[in-house]
Amino acid sequence: MKFRSTRGFTLLEVMVALAIVALSLTAIAASMSQMINAAQTMRDRTYASWIAQNRITELRLAPATPDVGATNGEVQYANTDWKWRAVVSDTGVDDLYRIDVSVSFTNSDNIIRTVTGFVGPPGSAGMANNIASRADAWGRGSGPAQGSRN
Repeated sequence: MKFRSTRGFTLLEVMVALAIVALSLTAIAASMSQMINAAQTMRDRTYASWIAQNRITELRLAPATPDVGATNGEVQYANTDWKWRAVVSDTGVDDLYRIDVSVSFTNSDNIIRTVTGFVGPPGSAGMANNIASRADAWGRGSGPAQGSRN
């Protein structure tokens, strides 16, 4: 009786190939999980930064200079509850205050982002528009005399 040689993979070769595929898929899944976590963290930091910048802007637009001290509050942003804490301190310069706003999730004490800004005395209503109008006029050449360059 003659045995014919058959072509194909042995059971051992198939098992080794499956083990390699399983390890590769595990590594890919772990890498994707890390990328998803990094994207979520970056999203949360961006939102926290926007919340802090909004709070600083509100203080800048207020009709009076802020009181030195700490305030806090809560806000819902992007379907998430956040809490912020603003600390206003003197800078040593007359009518210039430093504001540090820290933002975290409502149910956590871990600060996600802290943004620092400065606030000066409030201007009169429409003052910013007047400055912008003058700057725009200067850009068109109707402002201060502009010398020629050679």
